[in-house]
Amino acid sequence: MVLKIVLNPKASLRQGTPLTTDKNWALEDKLFVLNVQDLEAVKRAFTEQGITYQDNSVSSIVAQDPNNNMIVLTTDLNPVSEQQHQQLGGGKLSSQKRKKKIGVLTSGGDASGMNACVRSVVLYGLSKGCDVYAVYEGYQGLVDGGDFIRKMDWRSVTGYLSIGGTSIGTARCMPFKTRDGRLQAAENLIKNGIDSLIVCGGDGSLTGADLFRSEWDGLVGELLKTGRITSEEATVFKHLTIVGLVGSIDNDMSSTDITIGAVTSLHRICEAVDSVDTTALSHSRAFVIEVMGRHCGWLALMAGIATGADFVFIPEQPPKDEDWETAMCTVARQHRELGKRKTIIIVAEGALDRNLKPIKVDHIKDVLSDRLGLDTRVTILGHTQRGGSPCAFDRILGTVQSVAAVDAVLASTPDKPSPMIGMNNNQVTTKPLMDAVKLTHEVANAIESQNFDKALELRDPQFLDELKVFNVTTILHDNSILLPEHQRLRIAILHIGAPAGGMNSATRAAVRYALNRGHTIYGVSNGFSGLVRGCFEKLNAMDVDGWITCGGSYLGTNRAVPGKDVDMGMVACQLQKNNIQALLLVGGFEAYASLVELNKVRREYPSLCIPMSLIPATVSNNVPGTDFSLGCDTSLNVIVSSCDAIVQSAQSSRRRVFVIEVQGGRSGFLAVEGGLAVGACAIYIPEEGINLPRLQGDVEFLKSLYDTDNPQKSEGRVILRTESVSKTYTTEVISKILEDEGGARFDSRTAVLGHIQQGNAPSPLDRIRGSRLATHSVDFFENHTRDVLDQAHSKKQDAPMELCKQDDSIAVIGLCGVEVKASPIQELLPLTDMKNRKPYQDWWHRDRSLVDTLAGRSHSRCTE
Repeated sequence: MVLKIVLNPKASLRQGTPLTTDKNWALEDKLFVLNVQDLEAVKRAFTEQGITYQDNSVSSIVAQDPNNNMIVLTTDLNPVSEQQHQQLGGGKLSSQKRKKKIGVLTSGGDASGMNACVRSVVLYGLSKGCDVYAVYEGYQGLVDGGDFIRKMDWRSVTGYLSIGGTSIGTARCMPFKTRDGRLQAAENLIKNGIDSLIVCGGDGSLTGADLFRSEWDGLVGELLKTGRITSEEATVFKHLTIVGLVGSIDNDMSSTDITIGAVTSLHRICEAVDSVDTTALSHSRAFVIEVMGRHCGWLALMAGIATGADFVFIPEQPPKDEDWETAMCTVARQHRELGKRKTIIIVAEGALDRNLKPIKVDHIKDVLSDRLGLDTRVTILGHTQRGGSPCAFDRILGTVQSVAAVDAVLASTPDKPSPMIGMNNNQVTTKPLMDAVKLTHEVANAIESQNFDKALELRDPQFLDELKVFNVTTILHDNSILLPEHQRLRIAILHIGAPAGGMNSATRAAVRYALNRGHTIYGVSNGFSGLVRGCFEKLNAMDVDGWITCGGSYLGTNRAVPGKDVDMGMVACQLQKNNIQALLLVGGFEAYASLVELNKVRREYPSLCIPMSLIPATVSNNVPGTDFSLGCDTSLNVIVSSCDAIVQSAQSSRRRVFVIEVQGGRSGFLAVEGGLAVGACAIYIPEEGINLPRLQGDVEFLKSLYDTDNPQKSEGRVILRTESVSKTYTTEVISKILEDEGGARFDSRTAVLGHIQQGNAPSPLDRIRGSRLATHSVDFFENHTRDVLDQAHSKKQDAPMELCKQDDSIAVIGLCGVEVKASPIQELLPLTDMKNRKPYQDWWHRDRSLVDTLAGRSHSRCTE
């Protein structure tokens, strides 16, 4: 008889005749087998009430009801299978499909986001009916076995998301590099019933894992031959499944756009450089800063873009000149002559010159001091780059990739090569592990053979694009990329909508690149309201110096839309009066709506027949034509840091649920991605709305969580609510409902994050994205005016007012995956829900269900 029950651990259970302890109760002739979801909670409840039970396996216990019936309580999905029978005292080990047991370990250098991986593997694995084991201390734990291999439950990973490094540890393990060590590791896995291993580490760790799998058949055979395992165990554990997750702060693995931990490390670097920047500015000093990166210059390059550094040294592209010291000094001198009071040089630890001679920070310091007379200091960031709480990006990346890793385990077959879970074009991907490792090694080999062009080719196209962005926005007035005079444009840039992190970064990059191309660029104050008043100001390189690290909008912004809030004729008049030949908007949905209105009437006004582009910038991330708007990453990081503090407060005093209101307009992006990053137990988004049945379900869910919590601990939990999800069920109303229903179990409070979500300093990702999109916008203007300007020049005529009328000359310049794409307004309009101010389809909806799954809704952690 098999019954699936919902058991209340607080219910009293009277016992019949006292049970003896001298035999296995599961061998009785008559048993009732009951399936439960959380065995540990049942054990805890039995212990609290003095109810005797007997442990028979890691997944089952036996107790007695008041009528002296033997009751087996088990978490196994098929409790009457042969495997279950064997666990209860007899039968064969492998007659039917066993419950999947997955091991997870972290190896190599620690990386923030590894804990998010472990948490996600545990929670998602449990939701799929698997047993999950954490292997502590990396491969050393595999070799040592015993208490280093521990079964995990839902509460084993509480709080993991906010913790940097790896809570299950990592260690160098020389024994695992030997066959004897791997033989011992194989025995420990088999004795714990584990046949699948998810490894989070760098290329060396993943190579070791794949070697382990390739030797598995021989290891099992040797263990059987020496009597260390039984023939049944050898049959059952004939195959080992390996899945790799790339945890590396260097972002040095091929076949994936980004690795777990790299963005958090970039945060630490930028925080340090931003701090050094103020000291350098105060004393008019130069700072030479060393960052990590042996064979990969990603950290150094990205930090160079995100902090506005004067020069970077990376392994993949040594300075072109043999005399790189003179080239560096020339750039630093030019910048000083323009009026800069500081010089920042960023050096990857693996930086080389073209003869493979290491470039060291102390040598750079001496060159700057001796040749330019600069007061120069050296800062080596070292292991501070690895530390700290993971940023929102790495929490989300580690979470979604680990879900894919568990799915890869469940879909694995012996004939498939070991997969590596990566991220390509904003999509989680699965690729052969060793193919990725081989490509990674090819980069290092290309550098060692001085084939630097090949090394750059082996990097992804995004890396090459970002290298170009750094060069064209940093090297000033060298005339190397200057356009012919007749192709140079007069460009106006203005900000529309609410402030968002990255607006200033984009403006700085647009101004610097445009000036290097020979264009004239104007900043327009206060959006279209300022434009119709003629608030144009010619900008130079030093006007925007330092803007890259600044949040908000230095140009000023408002929500006025031409044709609705300001007169369209005046907009056309001012553009004609100032001879504007290209218009760059930076903003949110109001900016998008502005382009729509301008596109409607451009044929009525000749001065509007110019190329126009929009760089999406809004915390709501609701502009069509891009996966990410500027400001949304900054906002997510504010939400994450705020929620971490709120959870800490909640669990320090008493059991408390916080209902946290986040921005987003009619888009649930911040609530979904923020909920994934902070481990929210519920989210409310406009796309779904709120109703009474939903609230009732959430109340019962929270009750069950607190009923099964450790009574000696205070648990703090958060619910995220998008600001416009409901006029009736406000943040305050939801909180009061929860508090009334929670009774003695928990209370509830509210937190409205408000405008702090717009951030202070923009995140490194928003700075880099803004810089990329700005340079592509300038290229977009040039591409749509070049032919007309060339024709006019060939005829010795002035440039016409109507430079372009094509539909594709008004576009959103957005990030589609990792590529920058110009999407014409005409193509985007059918995909846009103008009423609700967002696209009809959003990529982030795929993550919505994961919030509930990892909160425990699809596989309840409780037994009430």
